Amino acid sequence: MQLAIFGATGRTGQHLLRQALDAGHSVTILARDPAKLPLQHDHLTIIPGSVTDPTRVEQVIAGADAVLSVLGPTHNRPTFEICQGTQAILNAMRKHRVKRLILSAGAGVGDPEDAPKLFNRLINLLLKAAARNVYADMAKTVALVRASDLDWTIVRVPMLTDDPKTGQVKVGMVGKGMGMRITRADLADFMLQQLHSNRYLRRAPAISN
Repeated sequence: MQLAIFGATGRTGQHLLRQALDAGHSVTILARDPAKLPLQHDHLTIIPGSVTDPTRVEQVIAGADAVLSVLGPTHNRPTFEICQGTQAILNAMRKHRVKRLILSAGAGVGDPEDAPKLFNRLINLLLKAAARNVYADMAKTVALVRASDLDWTIVRVPMLTDDPKTGQVKVGMVGKGMGMRITRADLADFMLQQLHSNRYLRRAPAISN
C-alpha cells in the first residue's frame, strides 16, 4: 500500500513510519527538516516542506492509498498550524481522490459516545487551562475531519509513553474502558491496523494499554 504520513519526524511518527516500512508499505512523508529523520529506505520518499504549504502537502498525497497523521502542536501559541495543515491535507485528499484518513488526537477532544466521569472532566479543565491553544488547535482539527466526506478514523489517546510496544490495546471511549496511558509504539500499531478494517470507520475510539 502507498501511504502518506504526516508528523513522521516526531516521537510517535517515527514509530509509525518504521512500522509501516517494516510491514512492506511504501511511504511518502513531509519533513520541515529532513535531517531530523536519520532513516533511509528504498520505499521511503521524503518531501521537504511545511504542512501549511498546500503545494508540498499535495506532493505527499498524490498517488497515496491512505493518509495517516500524528501531527500535534509543539507550542501553546495561537497559531493553529495543525488545523491549517489538516485543512490542506483534506483539500489535497479530495483533489487526488484519496478517501482513507487515520488521525490521532488527545482523548480530551470529546466524542458523543463518551461518558466522562468527574476525574475526566477535571483533567480536561486542567488541560484547557494549561494549554488552551493546544486544545483549541486539536479541537478545530477534529471538527474539520468530522465534517469531511472522507472515510476517517480519529484515534484518541491518553498520556503517551516511550515504553516498548506491548501489543495489548484496550479500545473504549472516555469514561468507558479507557486507561491512563498508551505507548507510542502501540498507538502506531493500532493506526496501521485500521488500514485493513472498517470497524471504526467515521468513529473516534479512545485507546489505552
